[in-house]
Amino acid sequence: MEHDPKLPAYSTGDPTSFAYPTARERWPIIITQAIDDAYRTVASCNDAEKEAEGKKIVAELAQLKYEVQHDRALTPIRDDGYPDVAGYNKELEQLGPVTWLNAPWLFTECYLFRRMSTSFTLSTHWKSYDVFARQKISTFRSSRPAVLELAARYKDLVTQLRNPQAAHDPEADRLLFTEMCEVCLWGNATDLSLLTSLTYDDIQRLQGSEARRRAEKNILINDLPRVYDHLLAAKTQTQQRAAADRRVDIVLDNAGFELFVDLILAGYLLTAGLATTVVLHPKSIPWFVSDVLPADFAALLNALARPREFFETPADGDALLGRAPPSPLTDAQVDDLAFLFAEWSRFHAEGQLVLRPNRVWTGPGSYWRLPREAEALVADLREGVLTVFKGDLNYRKLVGDVAWDPTTPFSEALGPLGPGSGLNVLALRTCKADVVVGLKPGEDEKLRQTDGGGGDSGARKWAWNGKWAVVSFCKGT
Repeated sequence: MEHDPKLPAYSTGDPTSFAYPTARERWPIIITQAIDDAYRTVASCNDAEKEAEGKKIVAELAQLKYEVQHDRALTPIRDDGYPDVAGYNKELEQLGPVTWLNAPWLFTECYLFRRMSTSFTLSTHWKSYDVFARQKISTFRSSRPAVLELAARYKDLVTQLRNPQAAHDPEADRLLFTEMCEVCLWGNATDLSLLTSLTYDDIQRLQGSEARRRAEKNILINDLPRVYDHLLAAKTQTQQRAAADRRVDIVLDNAGFELFVDLILAGYLLTAGLATTVVLHPKSIPWFVSDVLPADFAALLNALARPREFFETPADGDALLGRAPPSPLTDAQVDDLAFLFAEWSRFHAEGQLVLRPNRVWTGPGSYWRLPREAEALVADLREGVLTVFKGDLNYRKLVGDVAWDPTTPFSEALGPLGPGSGLNVLALRTCKADVVVGLKPGEDEKLRQTDGGGGDSGARKWAWNGKWAVVSFCKGT
């Protein structure tokens, strides 16, 4: 806490903050879904000890839901053998007596998922159980049209990039980088309409497409040109001397389709020579419902390896709802997905695509603490040319989730991870929480006056729904 920015933190007790409905409406639903999932698995158990443990976990989750809904005090996390327990409990003690509905939002939401995890890790038979896995895999299956469309385009793109006879226009290369990053930015929110083509014949026309203009007008800060120049300069420098590793780190957000587009971006960076290695940083415990665990990476590759089995299988409940079974994949679609599986598996096997989980990412506070609390991690990230932080929670942690003036420069709001840190930080974030920095003077006020933007209520509601995005870059030199 002593290393965090010295500004008021967003609180679950503030009616003008998105923390307020999050604590009262979203958290009970999340816990209920977890209870339902665990109960469903318990019901199918044929092991008496596992069944008994599962029932105990369900009861603990029900107690947690009761405490949230009845605004009980937060209690110390039980020791499950992991060192982060001490950090959570120390911070809880420093906060003093706090209740669920009147506490710092960032800490309390992290505490919620860490406490849920404890119920499983203290068990014998449920230690590695992901209570959100069903939701994640179901969501990915429902993204089939977008997956198939992007797989076909990616295959064409990679084929063109590897064609030694193909003429590469520098401006087309720049636009292509922008497109790949913007698809990665929007993740599940995009219908891929902005990605009208990935061929060099058409890429230059993307600048004038209506879909692209619509998407770009919702990116309030777009530092992608600076990022491309940075990666291109690093590539040029290594070409002028002995080969050197140019590593890009991606601190992941959601599993499913968003992980799929993260891998599309990683594969593109490696194929285009903008990176020689991409390190993916997943979470170590089930986190914020949909965040990536190492097992989610494996599940995605397994789906690509057996696409007919995965995408042609009806989802749970389809029959009861009278939905038609999924249509068969075409041979061309299977070939496209097989191409992706071969590409990403090869990158992974050859050490160009690496998974590196770390419990630091599921800690209770802001990334302002990392230089003091995770010195080895920060030193490792400095070895790369770029660290990409995906999603809303990573952005909140980067800037401390406090009430910055929205015109505060991103570099200032990064604190010890800003200039002089040696880290080159890129945040790809669709706005789903109150905090935002780097806006032009008057822009926040203007957005508040848009439909549903918050008006004169005191709430920055325009930043709650994922409609708007920021792409913020800061060089650490």
